[in-house]
Amino acid sequence: MDVREYIEANASGFFAALKEWLAIPSISGDPARRDDVRRSAEWLHEHLRETGFPVVEIWETGSPAEPGLPAVFAEWPAADPAAPTVVVYGHHDVQPVEPLDEWKTAPFSPVEQGDQLIGRGASDDKGQVFFHTLGLKAALAAGGQAAPPVTIKMLVEGEEESGSPHFAQLLRDQRDRLACDAVVISDTTMWAADVPSMCTGMRGLTEAEISLYGPSLDLHSGSFGGAVPNPLHAMASLLAGLHDERNRVTLKGFYDGVVELTGEERELFARLPFDEAEWLRTAGGSRAALGEEGFTTLERVWARPTAEINGMWGGHTGPGGKTIVPREAHAKVSFRLVAGQDPQAVQEAFAAYVAEHTPPGVEARVEFPSLGVRPCFSPIDSPGVLAAKRAMERAFGKEVLFTREGGSGPEADLADILAAPLVFVAVGLDEDRIHAPNEKVEMPLLLKGAEAAAYLWVEFAGR
Repeated sequence: MDVREYIEANASGFFAALKEWLAIPSISGDPARRDDVRRSAEWLHEHLRETGFPVVEIWETGSPAEPGLPAVFAEWPAADPAAPTVVVYGHHDVQPVEPLDEWKTAPFSPVEQGDQLIGRGASDDKGQVFFHTLGLKAALAAGGQAAPPVTIKMLVEGEEESGSPHFAQLLRDQRDRLACDAVVISDTTMWAADVPSMCTGMRGLTEAEISLYGPSLDLHSGSFGGAVPNPLHAMASLLAGLHDERNRVTLKGFYDGVVELTGEERELFARLPFDEAEWLRTAGGSRAALGEEGFTTLERVWARPTAEINGMWGGHTGPGGKTIVPREAHAKVSFRLVAGQDPQAVQEAFAAYVAEHTPPGVEARVEFPSLGVRPCFSPIDSPGVLAAKRAMERAFGKEVLFTREGGSGPEADLADILAAPLVFVAVGLDEDRIHAPNEKVEMPLLLKGAEAAAYLWVEFAGR
C-alpha cells in the first residue's frame, strides 16, 4: 500500500479523531477555559502515544507564581542515529468564538458539510497539526518501517493565540531536548486550493502608545488659542511625519539591514493569480491600494515594513462644540517588521523620533507594551525549503509557488533559540475564516497535507 492509498483508507478514522479534539474548547485567552486547554493537551498526549511515538510528554510553562498553559512534546527517533532531526511546531489552543450568534453551527460541535469541516480550530491550528500524525503513519506503512527516516519531534504549544508569553523561555529551558536540523511550521496558509504554495516568511511586530501633555488643564481657545502649544496639533504633525512623500517610514535607520526581495522572489510573486480589485473588496471595500512606492501590493503586505496609526484621541469628542486647547493628546501606533529588522531597535528609533519632533512646551511619553515580535524568513533556495517544495509537489501533482504572510507569531524564537532553519508546510486557506465565526478547513487539503508530510520525511532524509 503506498502513501496515498494508506491515507485514503484511513481518512474516515482520521477525521473522526480530529472532531473529538476540535470539540474541546481550548481557548487560551479565556481564564475560565484553562482546564479545557489542559484537556486538549491531555487528549493530544494520548493520541500521539496511540500514533506510536515512544516518547510523549506534557510540558508545563510559566512558573509556580505565574503558571502558564501546557505544551505537548513527542519524539520518535529515526532508525539511523545519523539521520537528520526535525521539530514540527504547531499549537492546540484556539481563538474565542464571539460573536456567537454569527456561527451557523456550534463552534465546538464540529460538522462536516460537503468537503468542509466546520468548527473552531479546524484550520488554525488543530487540523494542520493533526495531519502530521496521519502522514507519519502513511510514511511508515508505505515503507514497511518501524521508525521514520528522520527523527521527528513535535512541539505543540497551548498559548499561541494569547501571544505565546512563556514560549521563548520554554524553548530555552528545553533547548537540548529540542535540538534539531530544521523546524517545520504548519500554521500558515496556501494561496488557493488549486494553487499550492509555501510561505517563506512572516513579519514581526512592535507597538507603542504616545502621550503628549501641554497645559495642566483644558484652556479657553479664545483666551489662549494660538499663543500656547496645542498637544493635538503636535500629535497630528508628529504622526503625519512618520511617512515621506514616497510613503517610506522616516525613522532614522528604519530600513537598515532589511533583507530585500530577490528578483526571483518578485517574479514568483508576480505569477500568483492576484486580482487587486477583488482584494480591495475584501479589504473592507477599500477604494485604492496605497503604500511604499516601487513595490506591488503583495510585496508591500508580505515583504516590506510598515508604520500604522491605530488610534488617536484627545480633547473634546462629545456632542456639540467645546472651543478648547486640550491639555493632552494620545495615539497608538504599530510597526510591521521584515527580515533584518529588530523590534527593540525600532522602539529606540521611534522614541528618538518622538523626542525630536515634540515642540517646546509639550511633554512626551512613549510606552511599549512588550518587547515585540521578531520577523522570520527562509530563503527559497535553502535545502529545507527545497525538500518541502518537492514533497508538496509530489502530493499536489503541480508546481508549488511561494508566498509570505503579513501576520506575526513565535516562529523567530524557534529559529533563533533552536538555531535551526524554518520550513513552512501548511494547507490552510485565507478563506478558512480563522479567528472568525464559522471557521472551516477543506478536508481534501488536510489529506494532501498528510501526504506531503509523509513525503517530507523521505525528502529530508535524502532518499
